[in-house]
Amino acid sequence: MAHKHNSGNSGGPTTSTRSRTPHGSRPPRTARAMRRTLRREAPSTIGLLADAYDFAAMTRYRSFAFDDHTAYLDQVEGLLRARAAQGLHTTVALFDPDEFTEFCALTGLDLDSADSRTRFTAEIATGGARVRYEGQPIARLVPELINKAVRQATWDYATLLLSELGECAQCGQDIGRSAFERASALLTNLLQAAGPGLHHLVCSVQAEQEQLIAVLHAEHRDGGPALLDESDVAEFVTVLAAGIARHSPGGLVLRTTAPEARDRVHGWRLHEGSLLPLTAGEVFSAYCTDADTGDPVSPEPGVDYRPGFSFDQPDTHH
Repeated sequence: MAHKHNSGNSGGPTTSTRSRTPHGSRPPRTARAMRRTLRREAPSTIGLLADAYDFAAMTRYRSFAFDDHTAYLDQVEGLLRARAAQGLHTTVALFDPDEFTEFCALTGLDLDSADSRTRFTAEIATGGARVRYEGQPIARLVPELINKAVRQATWDYATLLLSELGECAQCGQDIGRSAFERASALLTNLLQAAGPGLHHLVCSVQAEQEQLIAVLHAEHRDGGPALLDESDVAEFVTVLAAGIARHSPGGLVLRTTAPEARDRVHGWRLHEGSLLPLTAGEVFSAYCTDADTGDPVSPEPGVDYRPGFSFDQPDTHH
């Protein structure tokens, strides 16, 4: 079962139109048409149990109507298509059973209740990871939503790491803010030095409990600044800043695609707030190694593995 939350008012006035309009000049169907219009303009959020493990956790509740995850996903897709056919705007948010349990404990709601699931969906609609439904099949929407949730969790954790650092004992500056400003300058200068082309950047930083990874796509045209997605930039810079502020080991890889040229890959390692160029051999090793298993990965044809290039970097103060 999908859990839907209407974040706008979808109902019209309860008083009949005739009683409000002299001589009954506006027929009742106009009021119905207005309600339909409001319904189309009121965005809704559907809470989705994206993987089989989370789905299984909800099947222990008697009020939960499904027992097969594949059938559940089919029903959600049908609901999304039906809403789109009616011109309704819908986003899909990740429904996390553990967070739902915590929410019910804090609010005193009954765990085994469809109303509680609806209220929780309304809660995650305001701040959780969500994806707009634009007709994409459920097989594509699910990984898109999971990826969005992972990225938001990474961003939240990196932000927490920065906020915990406080002020520098020597200069009194906010360490997290200074690191963020430095990371922003590093990214700007790196993209400027990279020149025209489509750029794909990956930043990896080793945190206390896990490895933080951020990805950024940029298009740099001749004579203008790089075209970037602001939210992607914020995530990328925050992860890089966390590595800078906490002196964590990390690195950055840049892959550039340009017309009539082979793709080229450059790399740097993060060291004491600066990005130091890797050699071509180190870039090849980093790019052709499975991050999870450490096993070698075959190099891609048509790709040149090059050393990191020099670019302007702000002086370090700490």
